[in-house]
Amino acid sequence: MNPDVRALFPGASEQPYFDISANSLMAEPVRAAIERHLGGRTSGRGDKTEMVATVNRARSSFGALIGAAADEVAITKNVSDGLNLFGASLPWQAGDNVVLCPALEHPNNIYLWYSLVRTHGIEVRPVAPEDGHVPVEAMAAAMDERTRLVTIPSITFAPGFVTDMKAIAAAARRVGALTLVDAAQSIGAHRTDVNELGVDALAVAAQKALLSVYGFGFLYVRREVAETLTPVHVARFGIELDAHETAYSDDELRFRPGALRFDVGNYNYLGAAATDAALDLLGGWGVARIEAHVRSLAARLVNGLLDLGLPVVGGSPGPHLAHIVSVGESGGGRHYTADDPAMNSLYDHLTAAGIRLAIRTGMLRFSIGVYNDESDIDRVVEAAEAWCARTRYGQAVREDDNGY
Repeated sequence: MNPDVRALFPGASEQPYFDISANSLMAEPVRAAIERHLGGRTSGRGDKTEMVATVNRARSSFGALIGAAADEVAITKNVSDGLNLFGASLPWQAGDNVVLCPALEHPNNIYLWYSLVRTHGIEVRPVAPEDGHVPVEAMAAAMDERTRLVTIPSITFAPGFVTDMKAIAAAARRVGALTLVDAAQSIGAHRTDVNELGVDALAVAAQKALLSVYGFGFLYVRREVAETLTPVHVARFGIELDAHETAYSDDELRFRPGALRFDVGNYNYLGAAATDAALDLLGGWGVARIEAHVRSLAARLVNGLLDLGLPVVGGSPGPHLAHIVSVGESGGGRHYTADDPAMNSLYDHLTAAGIRLAIRTGMLRFSIGVYNDESDIDRVVEAAEAWCARTRYGQAVREDDNGY
């Protein structure tokens, strides 16, 4: 990417920041949009009509980003909100089943399905991962005529591999099931066309690769699917009525078209202002360019760490690699620690060197953003090399490989 892009993120010059999978650095234009919104609220000049227009502009921009129409996009608080709105609104019957790969899902795309086991008598069909991947064939084999929904992550939060969404969605269609995607880790960093993929619904939050803030998100629902659903939560903004939002009519209840029926009440207008500005940036740069940039940096990081003998999950760069690089044993630990003391030591060393990263399910996770560059990658590799030399990590193995 152009160095001018990096210059828009002041935090990028303060530290090598590799935690966009949790929360992005903020760009100056996004901060400026927040300050304009707060200025209007502080002075009393804020106009609600303009704020709603900002929401709808963000809605349209997000739709364009994923190849959807604006009326196929609902406004949510976060990924969990979107997943729950869609999942709870499906017409479940006792004996229906949902297929997923729990070991690679964020817990918030697991709990809601087991709740439906209690409330609707459905069946959860868990599928085991294969080498850190969501397995297409095993997912397809778990589906049958009672499968109502298949849910998958677009990119896993750990180890960060790309899911073959298109193949899984095709398998779901063959048995008449819908496909719901947790797109928390992909939108803004990975090209996404919902029509090409064939998915029916997709939820995302704004604070990660969409470069915005917590508390704002989107739910895409394919129009043909949305218009068969009765939202589990209903409020004025989801009702078709050509009148002020406080108006009420006792005529027949009419939902707004498409996914607009899932809008509940007043929006997070500050979040909308930030997200609208962030989407303007992404639209200008182009997600294809962003994806090429972050994938190139990820490959550089993988190769550098492999050269040091570190256990990069997934090995050499390949189609599985997007913008997340994980080091350690997949599933070998918890949220903030690894079972392997060496990985905890390396994490502490990198953190002390001023490098921001995370530990997820026992792995060191480096998630790369549009604002990162080769100098950031090289600082990680240099710091890891110093740690390897100090701890003699893998030295006996390397000496043996070299015939000494």
